Amino acid sequence: MTKLTADLKANDELFVTETKETQQVWGLCNEEGDWLSVDSSEFEESEVMPFWSNEADAAVHCVDEWTEFTAVMIPLDVFVEDWMITLAEDGVLVGLNWTAQLEGSEHEPSDVAKMYL
Repeated sequence: MTKLTADLKANDELFVTETKETQQVWGLCNEEGDWLSVDSSEFEESEVMPFWSNEADAAVHCVDEWTEFTAVMIPLDVFVEDWMITLAEDGVLVGLNWTAQLEGSEHEPSDVAKMYL
């Protein structure tokens, strides 16, 4: 049962709390090793890569046009120390705990990293 709600700020806080607890972040990856990224709904000419704080909330999205993807775990330390640097260099935003309706926040990678300080 998902803990995600229509309150995007609460979903962001849940992301940080749960990932600190489990030391795991979940993203969607296909068999070729390509991670899901989509066009930003907030910023023109920007991409956003969504992540979730648990496998079930990530796996909900592996349907329709995303059926080729599966939920894959990323260790929290690798996510914060490596992924946020790489995504910042690539100019890709980070989506946190998007709901089943694809509603969620989009952040600069450096801002996500700061959530763990």
